[in-house]
Amino acid sequence: MSAIPLEKVHGKHLATKILPSHFSNSDYTFSVESLIARVQTESSSAGSIKHLAYTQFAGQPAYLIETSVKRHMFHAKTGERFEPLTENQVVELAYQHYLGDAELEKVILLEKSPAEASRATGSVWQVRFYDTWSTTLYFSPTSAELVSIRSDIWRLFDFVWMLHIMDYDEREDFNNPLLISFSISALLFTMTGFLLLFRSFVRRKRPAV
Repeated sequence: MSAIPLEKVHGKHLATKILPSHFSNSDYTFSVESLIARVQTESSSAGSIKHLAYTQFAGQPAYLIETSVKRHMFHAKTGERFEPLTENQVVELAYQHYLGDAELEKVILLEKSPAEASRATGSVWQVRFYDTWSTTLYFSPTSAELVSIRSDIWRLFDFVWMLHIMDYDEREDFNNPLLISFSISALLFTMTGFLLLFRSFVRRKRPAV
């Protein structure tokens, strides 16, 4: 696994994770305080504000207001709530992030994010390019964020990593019962080996009668 640079595993040579922003403070004119108040009064279950960011949504200046249960995206000039990404918007975003020159293979909105889109929850846009490594980009429909960059390089690394840590479900738990059991067994076999080696030396040193 160490033969593959992590930059290639993470797909940094295939796509850029964050697009440069061309907006300034003058583009964020709508009252963010009123948007926070709107979010807090929309529902009693909206939760407390966890995060506020000046960002962008599909090429438009945006406020990201994140509560303990949901993310909200508002236009920074009009205060209007952004609708989830459309297929045309996702395609345009994908080409902006993608560093190659291959054509699109498929674009699909998945109701449940696949395991390889590890940071994504809920529905997610999957965009796959027809290139050597089957580069696949996952976008959040609600925030327009590129949440994961995946390729056959990552898939190979993930498979070997699964075998290495012996976590065949989540592929991220170092302390899973199977690995702990094998570790304890290996320790017992090692201690037994040292015991047998020690006994062999004792027998050799025993004087003849």
